[in-house]
Amino acid sequence: MGNLDVATDNAITNIVTVHFTYVTPVTGKGNPNPTYEVLKGVIDGKYKTVMGAGKENAHKVRIDSAIGLNEFYSDRSGKEELVSVKRNEGGFAHITDSLNVSESDRNTFKADMVITKVTRVEENTEKGIPEYVVVKGCVFDFKNAILPTEFTVNHPGAMSYYESLDASSNNPIFTQVSGVQVSQTVTKTIVEETPWGEEHVRTVPSSKREWVITGGAKEPYSFGPDTDCDLTPAELTRAMQDRETYLATVKSRQDEYKASKSAAPAPAASTKPSSGGFNF
Repeated sequence: MGNLDVATDNAITNIVTVHFTYVTPVTGKGNPNPTYEVLKGVIDGKYKTVMGAGKENAHKVRIDSAIGLNEFYSDRSGKEELVSVKRNEGGFAHITDSLNVSESDRNTFKADMVITKVTRVEENTEKGIPEYVVVKGCVFDFKNAILPTEFTVNHPGAMSYYESLDASSNNPIFTQVSGVQVSQTVTKTIVEETPWGEEHVRTVPSSKREWVITGGAKEPYSFGPDTDCDLTPAELTRAMQDRETYLATVKSRQDEYKASKSAAPAPAASTKPSSGGFNF
């Protein structure tokens, strides 16, 4: 298990992380697993990295990953809450001799998404944050399990378009979205005056990690009980119930782990699925 950090631009500033939970030496059919060989080659030094050998000597890699979630319950704020962090999960890794795509096409994503909320965030001039829109809802993994997530939109026309969909928990919009992953360290310069007139200049680095929608389907899918869409409302309801069961399992495992670290027994988590509506 581990992360592979990949620079997607020539300046080595946009760093996209891919998480691998468990990779075996052979596939289910007993054949050598190319992804295992790539990752082991990086660990063993067979394939050189920017940090270890410099930009010009680093090997190039192509990864066909999937959107995933790192989920756990946290009580840092005094109240136990679910934390869901979007990430690139696993996929097929290949060493390549050349980068035959432009920089803008090296960090892309595409997903079918059920949109349940669109929120506009006003510009913050003090922090240098422009106006943008958050598109919230869920995507699906290869098992068709629900993955609640959100994406950012900063193109003026796109912001207006997603707001015009009037998406809500009672009016979910099923469509395709695509875009780019922005993962950079942004440095902000702060100038402070001192009582004796001289300026004190300091720099504050911060991480900027966004999944920005730049395209998608021209028209949403026909979503309803009487359509030929691949997803029906009944299937979506079942997927939501399956997620409640999954989260109960995550909670139970975490409680058991915490109990193993203390003398006090952990309360048993209910595995009864919720019958409520959208909560993401």
